[in-house]
Amino acid sequence: MRGVAEVKEPCSLPMLSVDMENKENGSVGVKNSMENGRPPDPADWAVMDVVNYFRTAGFEEQASAFQEQEIDGKSLLLMTRNDVLTGLQLKLGPALKIYEYHVKPLQTKHLKNSSS
Repeated sequence: MRGVAEVKEPCSLPMLSVDMENKENGSVGVKNSMENGRPPDPADWAVMDVVNYFRTAGFEEQASAFQEQEIDGKSLLLMTRNDVLTGLQLKLGPALKIYEYHVKPLQTKHLKNSSS
């Protein structure tokens, strides 16, 4: 299907964007009051919101590590690359993808939103 090309305008396609959250890098910007049952600001996420975010993103196996380490949204936003690669005891491949395509973009988006 050709829906992927239309994600450039998340405001006009909010539900489609949420469905496509796990494509490419997971950084599709959606301005809803709740995204997949989570508050839009990751700083407000509970541990289970973080776990469900990574399950939705296709990291079913790795999501439980966030639960075991009690990583909530505030903790997620504070994580360094080293925390993700070594602190969660994940395999290197998935850990790199989780940091580069999810943790880092969430941190960047949060900083941009909170500074404006």
